[in-house]
Amino acid sequence: MTTYAPHRSALDAEFEGTIVPGLRADFYRRADGDRIASVGRYSYRGRDVLMAWGYTDEKHCRQHAVRSVHGWSAVADGCPDVRLDGDSFEVRTPDGEWLRP
Repeated sequence: MTTYAPHRSALDAEFEGTIVPGLRADFYRRADGDRIASVGRYSYRGRDVLMAWGYTDEKHCRQHAVRSVHGWSAVADGCPDVRLDGDSFEVRTPDGEWLRP
């Protein structure tokens, strides 16, 4: 993260097209040759939930990591699986466990 510069933040952020009350997204960027690398750090009601990164010219995440009580998961390819149900927000770890922050 030290090579990235803050780009923007969003309260009650959108994730995969749905606004999630209580989800904050902080986005960071850096030049990478002729492309722009991007990292999104997401927290839910004040707790770190996940990070997702890739390039701004890609529609979806290239990789992600999920935060649990045990720390950050291993990096996984693609976007994380999330479930939205009313006020509930859950994210699945690379091991298949659903976490409710």
